[in-house]
Formats: sequence, C-alpha cells, structure tokens
Amino acid sequence: MVAVATFGATIGAASLQRADSLLSSRGRDISAIDGSKDDDTAVAEPASSDDAPADPDASEALNILIVGADVRSGENAALGGYVDGSRADVTIILHISADRSRVEMVSIPRDTIVDIPSCESFDGATSRSSTEKINAAFNKGYSFSETVEEGVACTSRTVTALTGVDFDHQFIAADFAGFKDMVDALDGVEMCIPYDMVSEKAELDLSAGYQRLDGTQALSLARARYGLDDGTDLMRIQRQQELIKAILRKALSINAFTDPGVLTGFVNAAASSLTMSTELGSLSFDLGLLYSIRDLDVDDMTMLTAPWAYDAQGQVHLTSQADSVWQAIIDDTPLSDVGSTNPDNATFEAAGPATIAPDPADDEALKYLPIPPESAYVTAAASQAAVEAACVTG
Repeated sequence: MVAVATFGATIGAASLQRADSLLSSRGRDISAIDGSKDDDTAVAEPASSDDAPADPDASEALNILIVGADVRSGENAALGGYVDGSRADVTIILHISADRSRVEMVSIPRDTIVDIPSCESFDGATSRSSTEKINAAFNKGYSFSETVEEGVACTSRTVTALTGVDFDHQFIAADFAGFKDMVDALDGVEMCIPYDMVSEKAELDLSAGYQRLDGTQALSLARARYGLDDGTDLMRIQRQQELIKAILRKALSINAFTDPGVLTGFVNAAASSLTMSTELGSLSFDLGLLYSIRDLDVDDMTMLTAPWAYDAQGQVHLTSQADSVWQAIIDDTPLSDVGSTNPDNATFEAAGPATIAPDPADDEALKYLPIPPESAYVTAAASQAAVEAACVTG
C-alpha cells in the first residue's frame, strides 16, 4: 500500500520543495502536437505540510502513456551500445480507474504492425503516414528535432488511432539510464528469477532464485531477448511487467514517497533521465494521485499484453479481441471482465501465440501460424514446483 498517511509529518517543506523543483524541470507540454482532446483540468495546488495530498483528478479515470525510449546517446549509448535513430521498445497504456480501486497496464508489443498517422513537430513540420512496426512511431517524431517529447507525441497519436484511448496529454518516457538510476536509488529490487537466465547480447547472467537486482542487472533483464525463452519481444514484455511491479513494490515498502532521503534520491534519478507531461512533473500531482490509491496492493494490479497473432509472414498483428480491451479502458470497466486474453502470471511461463485462440471475426487475411513447439521456450519449461523451490525466501 502507498504509505503516505503521515505525509505532513514525514516530509519537510524544504525537501518537498527541492523534489518538486527537480521533477518539474522534466515536465513537457505536448498538447499542441499529440492529437489528444483538450481538457481544462488544472494541476492541483501543492498540499500544505499538515494535510494529506489531494488527488488532482479525483473521480476521473486517468490514462497515461508509458514509453521506454531507446535513444542511444550519452550514457544510454554506454549502457545499450550506439545505434542510429531511436525507437520506443516499450509502449504501455496505464489506466487508473475513476474510483481509484484499479490500476491496469496493457503492453503493446513493439513489433506490432500498425497504421502510423501523420505526426507534427512543434515548429509545424509534418511526417507522412505509414504502416509499420509501432516502435517506429517514436522515431518519426523524434527525427524532427531529436526531442523525446516529439517522439512521444507521435507515439501517442499512433496509440490513440489504434485503440481509441485518449491520454489527455499525459505521458512518462524513460530511457536506459533513467531506468538504471531509479532502481539504484531504491537500493535495488527483489525478484524471483525462475531459471538461470543468460543473454550475452544484453550482458545478462542471473542464477535461478530469489535475489536483489541492482540497476545494471535490472536493465539487462528488461532489455534481454536473445537466449531467453523464444527470443521474442513478446516474452520480454512479461519480464518487464514483473520488473515494474518489483520497482513499485520496493518503492512503497521503503516509503520512498515519504522518506525525505529516499524521495530526494529517487526524484533525482527521475529528474535526470525521465521526461513526462507537465502535470506528472508536479510532485503535488503525483503524491495526490499516489495517496488516492494508497489501499491498492501492487500484486492486485492487472497487467496484460494486448491480444495478438502472427500473420503468414511472421509479423505481429493485434486481433479483434484487443477491441474489447480498449473499450474496457475507455468505459472504465475492469479488464478482468473482458475475459482471458493473455496470461497475468507472476512467473515467466511460456506464453504468446499459445494463449491466443484464432478469432473468426478477424480479417481473413490474418492467417495464424502453428503454435511454436514446447522446445522453443528452452529453460522456461521448467516445472512450476522447481521455480517455487528456487524462490523460497524463508
């Protein structure tokens, strides 16, 4: 649970002001170019030190676009290796229900073929529409003037065109360095590693069992594809979702949002490597939102991957089942009511095509390939009993 009940007594005014100043320096307004609907919602005024923080969007559902921006320059190049261009290797829709009883996250596979609409830069330049992988949308926007916010704006336009979900300009973009630094600011995160994981390309070497990952190890786990499971992004998504849960669980367990020292370190890490919407760049906005979901257990969060299937060429497409997911988000109804479209497990079990049944309503041109053989999942096929034995913490 979010431990901010003693907000005023725990965070000193000076610490709060420093943290807010750091965070606000990363706020960016993309309302002019992201295609979202206009909204006159104002950012809440900072709560007094004697009061619990107020939820700035109380009684309204909130959708936030989360983008993992793979921009290989500076420290990011040292961590991931230099490559030309940029891309969004992580695209997640974060939905917080109006009554604040639910937090849901839906990942869209980076290789999903989508229609990318024409995007716009801050100076009025436009890009051509195209049909390609969704992670290319970020590069289209970023290429205008190499700003993360223009990359996010194009991604936001693309995701809204695909799903119908409007983000009201809300977004969080993280890069390699930001992810690593935030984990290190929390003194690492605890995770159950269900089997020995080795990926030379991602510089990952983890033994099975329950262990604490530092920022570099967590980043390697988030990046790794080759050598793990079936080697696709679709299995990597599940590991990324579990990492997000682990980060949230650790942040809340150590009172990262109320302990002045931890808060300052965490916000320092965020401010150095995150880019976010203007509202989310306000600490009072963030703390108010966190306080409103203080009774929610991280393990009760719903995390899934948008329903997908391979076409005859092995390319990833969303199926018509995804429409029910998007409509649930738009209507603010529980994703658990949609039905089982993807696994929502706490372990890295074999998943992907095997969990998605062909839908007759899909276009006939979308032809389903055979389910990959069990051997494709390599060590992920280890028994659940062995996994549980490896992660007994006593």
